[in-house]
Order: sequence, then structure tokens, then C-alpha cells
Amino acid sequence: MTEPSFDLFVIGGGSGGVRAARFAASFGAKVALAESRYLGGTCVNVGCVPKKFLVYGAHYHEDFETAAGYGWSVGSPGFDWPTLIANKNREIARLNGIYRKLLVDSGVTVIDGHARLVDPHTVEAGGQRHRAKHVLVCTGGWPQVPEIPGKEHAITSNEAFFLERLPRRVVVVGGGYIAVEFASIFNGLGAQTVQLYRGPLFLKEFDQSVREHLRDELQRKGVDLRFDSDIASIEKRGDGTLLAHLKNDGGTIETDCVFFATGRRPLTDDLGLENTRVELDERGHVKVDAHFQTAEPSIHALGDLIGRVQLTPVALAEGMAIARRLFRPDEYRKLDYELIPTAVFSLPNIGTVGMTEAAARKKGHELRIFESRFRPMKLTLTGLQERTLMKLVVDARTDRVLGCHMVGPDAGEIVQGMAVALKAGATKRIFDETIGIHPTAAEEFVTLRTAVR
Repeated sequence: MTEPSFDLFVIGGGSGGVRAARFAASFGAKVALAESRYLGGTCVNVGCVPKKFLVYGAHYHEDFETAAGYGWSVGSPGFDWPTLIANKNREIARLNGIYRKLLVDSGVTVIDGHARLVDPHTVEAGGQRHRAKHVLVCTGGWPQVPEIPGKEHAITSNEAFFLERLPRRVVVVGGGYIAVEFASIFNGLGAQTVQLYRGPLFLKEFDQSVREHLRDELQRKGVDLRFDSDIASIEKRGDGTLLAHLKNDGGTIETDCVFFATGRRPLTDDLGLENTRVELDERGHVKVDAHFQTAEPSIHALGDLIGRVQLTPVALAEGMAIARRLFRPDEYRKLDYELIPTAVFSLPNIGTVGMTEAAARKKGHELRIFESRFRPMKLTLTGLQERTLMKLVVDARTDRVLGCHMVGPDAGEIVQGMAVALKAGATKRIFDETIGIHPTAAEEFVTLRTAVR
């Protein structure tokens, strides 16, 4: 075999790919990265980052109402969708430039264009073929819409960030975190919002208390939640409006936009995987071992493409682990997927880490459950009735805190700190002996004294 042109060739410039490329280069490896769309991947361009901007924008509706209780007269607020989108686009373009600079400054060769495997050590990109000792594939995922009549009239999260105007009426289809987040966004920005989910209650992987609490809060805020419901077809009418035909009862919903958040598929299109021994699982994800190596020894994969934990910080950690294993093996540590915290930026937010109550019981733990629901202090001078939920799942025999769950303002910010405690093995006694910061919502986690069950 001829000498490889690169020590590592990364296909995909998302969070995990950029992290792996940067650090591999800093470890002395000769690295190339090819990206056909946008640097930063889904998270930076059509995911976490722009979504959070829209969430902030949507929450101002309530902030204006809250301000009145504190003596502020703000008049009749108005909202301009094009301004929000233009400002978002400008910030995303800035971040794209930062990602490119980080790569270039690290010594990574950046290739703009689609990359395809010719064989286990050859990648075709940028109009030429490149040899590589190692190849990392991290092309992420892509939204998918069910095969129903009229699916071409629907949008996904990809298109939602670039709508020319805010729809007056929106139907959100799905029960995962993207669905509840966008239902909150559209509703908060003033659209009449219906959310359909084919099951009895959304967010099926989350704690039952969290699911029920968010359901109640979204309904309180005006989201029309319809469970055990789904769309059979979409009809576009002459005036440009849409008619969504429902499966269950044969009913219809008139709307201006149908937004599907019904899952994402691994993006393996035209990667040339058939030219290697790389294997896919039944869902189309790339199979890897504990060290992210595929059945082809020279090829690794990470992130949404492997379908383990599809979160940006996890992809970052996976990218770091691969860079270390290949080029700094003395610093390599196998990635621990236990106790990964996550947030859902619905309105109100969800923050969670560790086991749900149901999962802990299924594993045979004898439990003590601590739970509190209260109206946030900030709202006591207002007419808003939103309530916060905080919950601890505790092993009754060892006193160890197995799970921490919250629904309420800044839930992600608060639970990030709780995740450190759980990772360190904190017991309920340690929570009890920790002095709270008063007056805050976060102090509730260290003042929960009576088990509810």
C-alpha cells in the first residue's frame, strides 16, 4: 500500500467530526475534513443553537406579561418573524466562520464538498482522491416524514428555521423533544398550535411525572394537545392553506403549516460504504464496537450515525475519544454513557439526569421518591400560573440518588450541576447536608425532606 496522504480523513463537519479533527491535528496527525453542507452540522445550523434562539424569542411573550406585575408598562408588544430569522442567520454565519477558523488554525485541511469512500483507505472529495490511514465517518442524521399522500406539503425542522413568515396556524406532528420544543416555539410566538402524537402521552423515554407535568403546562399555555392521533394525508387547497386528514376519527384540521418531527434517519446516502466491510444495523445506523471502530478496521464512526445517544455533547465526547485512541492512546479512556444529562427546551424547560422512576423500579431498586411542585417566585406578582416540578429518585437501601428531574425555568442550567453530583455518587444525605442558595428554585433540590412514596 502506498503511503497515506492523511493520518485521518473525517467525513462530516458536525460537532463530533470537528472535535475529532481538531484534536487529532493537535496531537500531531495530518488531518483532512470534508463537509458538503455547513460546518457545525445539525446542531449549529438547523438544531440546538438556532432552536434556542427561537425558544428565547418565544418566551418574551410571557416576559412582557411578567413585567407588568413588576411595574413595567411595555405597551402592546409586536413580533416580527423576519427580524428574528435574519438575526439568527447572521449569528449562524458567524459560527460557521468560527468553526472553519478553528479547523484551519489547528492545521486541518478543510475540503468543501461531498466525500465518498472508494475503498477502506481512499476517499473521493473535492474532485480528487485522498489516501488515509484512518477514516472517520460522522455525517449525522436527517429528518424523515412518513410516506403519506401530500407529504410534500409538510415541513421539518430543516425548513422551519428558514420560513419567510410565521404561520398563523401550525400542526406539529410527533412526540419527541423536537416536537414539544417547536410546539412551544410556535405557540409562544403567537401561532395557533395543535400537537398530534400517535401514542397516549409524549416523551416516552422521560420520567412519567415530567411527561404529565409538561402536558398540563403546555395545555395551560394554549397548545391544543391531541394524543392517540395522527395524520393520514395532507391536502393543499387553492388558497394555499392545508387540510390535514386524521387517521383515527376521520376528522380534519385546517392549518397553514404541517410540521413533522417524527424521527431522523442516519445519513448514509452515497457514502460508498458498500465499497468497504462497514455494516449497518436494522435501523440503518453504522455498527461500531466500544471504541467506535466499524467492521472495517480503518474506518470509525460516531454521533447520530451510530444511533447510541444522539446529543451534541455526546458526539463531542466521542470525537475526543477517537482522537485520543488513534493518536494519544496513553490518554484514551473508554466513553461512559451512564448519567448523561439532557435538556428539552420546551416552555417550560425540562432538565433530567439519571434513571426515571419506572426504569429504577424495573431494575429492582427499592425506592424513595421526593417530589415538589410549586409556583416560581418570579411569577407570584403576576397572573401567570405556571408551576415547576422537581423530583429525586433515591435508592432506599444505599441512599444514592439515581435520578434527578425538573420541569421549569432554567431546568437545563440547574440540572447540569446536579449531574456532577450524581456522577460523583451523591447520596440523599449529601443533598440534605448541602446548604441551599436562597431564594432560588435550585435550593428546592437540597430541601426536599419528605418522600412522597
